[in-house]
Amino acid sequence: MRSRREVDVPALVEQARAGSPRALGRLLTLVENGHPALREIMAALAPHAGRARIVGLTGSPGVGKSTSTSMLVGALRRRDLRVGVLAVDPSSPFSGGALLGDRIRLGEHGLDPGVYIRSMASRGHLGGLAWATPQALRVLDAAGCDVILVETVGVGQSEVEVAGLADTTIVLLAPGMGDGVQAAKAGILEVGDVFVVNKADRDGVQATVRELRHMISLGDRTEPHLWRPPVLTTVADRGEGADEVLEALDKHWDWMTEHGELEQRRRVRAAREVQALALEGLRSRMGGLREDGALREAVDEVLAGRLDPYAAADRVVADLT
Repeated sequence: MRSRREVDVPALVEQARAGSPRALGRLLTLVENGHPALREIMAALAPHAGRARIVGLTGSPGVGKSTSTSMLVGALRRRDLRVGVLAVDPSSPFSGGALLGDRIRLGEHGLDPGVYIRSMASRGHLGGLAWATPQALRVLDAAGCDVILVETVGVGQSEVEVAGLADTTIVLLAPGMGDGVQAAKAGILEVGDVFVVNKADRDGVQATVRELRHMISLGDRTEPHLWRPPVLTTVADRGEGADEVLEALDKHWDWMTEHGELEQRRRVRAAREVQALALEGLRSRMGGLREDGALREAVDEVLAGRLDPYAAADRVVADLT
């Protein structure tokens, strides 16, 4: 692994903030690889982050997430906003890299200097995201993106984690796929802020919309002060419905700002990130425990019946801290 001295972090951050896609890509690669300079990178980016709006897109495979992402990128660029895209794909079993490569499907924006697209490999991480997604978001945010779109893997019932990272979560569905029932099973009805039925030129779209609206009405969001998720329709490959989706995103942003929800969501997001890093630090230190040290003594106590596993774990953690 390269040493920290080989990476000029201040120069990279300055170049990325000046709009260099090469520097931005280098920072994201360092983040994904867990480079030793990661702490220095995050410290350099911290004063510049926190401005971008983060929008998550989730849904089962085949609903058109990449096409919808491309449609939204085009609509946001028409507003002259700088857009970042993190498209999380399954990992290749051979290289560990992103298997599908959403940059191919978002190719029409590839030459736009106001758009930066990055495919990230999930590397076995559950929840539809990659483990480095929070840090990658901070890189794009600090580099001056106005809006960051996060597209999940598309793994069916396990991709609700995106709601913990996004300011607004869009749930994409399609008619004729039983997605309404799947959304209820996956708990996505609880995490979705905007529901979009894509491929609205197909039969059954109105039935899907009615089903979704009915299920939302049965939830706990019927109080006047609570956000009631809209159900919209699009034909993403033709760009139809993009303006309506952006309007819904704007309304949700305004509602969050008015009711203090935006600050609360970002506070929860930061707390989860800090907790995850703290746990990772503890795991690393646990990996350094030797069988002939405190761990072995605790195990011997458990086997002899003089200590229960919880107390033994408390003793090991106390030794670590």
